[in-house]
Amino acid sequence: MPVLHAFTRLGVPLLAAAALHAVPIVTAASAATASAAAASDEPGWTAEPVSGRAGAAARPYSTRPYYTRPYYYMAGTPGTVLEDRLALANTTDQEHTVTLRGADAYNTPDGAFAVRPATPPDTPPAPATPAAAGAGSWISFGGGATVTIPPRTRAVVPFTVTVPPASPPGDHPAAVVATEAGREVGVRVHLRVSGPTLAALTVEDVAVRGEGAGRVVAYTLVNRGNVALAPELAIRAKGRFGEVPGRGARALPVELLPGQRVELTEPWPGAPVFDKVDLILTVTAPGGARATAGASVWCVPWGIAGATGAGLAALGATTGAALLLVRTRRTRREPPTDQNQAPVSAQAQASEHELTGAAR
Repeated sequence: MPVLHAFTRLGVPLLAAAALHAVPIVTAASAATASAAAASDEPGWTAEPVSGRAGAAARPYSTRPYYTRPYYYMAGTPGTVLEDRLALANTTDQEHTVTLRGADAYNTPDGAFAVRPATPPDTPPAPATPAAAGAGSWISFGGGATVTIPPRTRAVVPFTVTVPPASPPGDHPAAVVATEAGREVGVRVHLRVSGPTLAALTVEDVAVRGEGAGRVVAYTLVNRGNVALAPELAIRAKGRFGEVPGRGARALPVELLPGQRVELTEPWPGAPVFDKVDLILTVTAPGGARATAGASVWCVPWGIAGATGAGLAALGATTGAALLLVRTRRTRREPPTDQNQAPVSAQAQASEHELTGAAR
């Protein structure tokens, strides 16, 4: 059963922290209501990890020191049951009913953190495969999956994470998701199963897109290990005329989850105007992960080259047409001659004219 705490005033720091640490849920169901929720000045309710441990729920909310956890971090061996609590705060004068569930986490193609949508009630159960049974299915709220929060009240809801006995070691990203009337808020769950860990990644599909100062280096990162990675990228470029400015090592704004593939781009403002460049991308991450990939690209000002080519083509076409016209006119002016035929005199031409019977 959830533990309820009534309060008459909710400090601004709590609202700000809830907004910072809540993870937006990237689902089709919540996309339609995202704009309406953002337009409201009063969020209505918040979801966040309970601060502190044993005894924190028994103390009055207004007297407890303020601090928060940005997410859940859990670790255990296969077969163990882990426990924690979620705090739901109703900041309005109306009652709210919130539904809770666990969800698998993944990377979107551009690297954002997202969770799987809820399965509709009439959908048949998926086959019991490792891909279908993610860490989200290990989270259970028992009888507290639906919580009714009275006005100006804070509810503390316990939940468990049951790690299956055959769980592979490494990170198993998930989230706790709270839903009401299409509005969803998630709190990340960093879950690590004990055992050997491997940090490994690859860089693939390196290419250059755009022109001039707008050129970008496109590439794909794949997490080949079993732990989440915080990668750093460095780009080295070498042209036929010498070294070309690349990009120094910098942290990428993405957390690459195990088994995930993301497609990223990196600005390349130092691209030369005209040269053939060899690019070498080096990606590293804590834990010893390192990967390199390269590509060769011609940097050509295609706008100027295209205009020049079109001009040369037009000039060639005009010259050809002029030569054809001169040749045609010359052919029309010169009568055909036969080398075996003697020249015809003017008198003979006049006689032939008279034989035609034409009037003089």
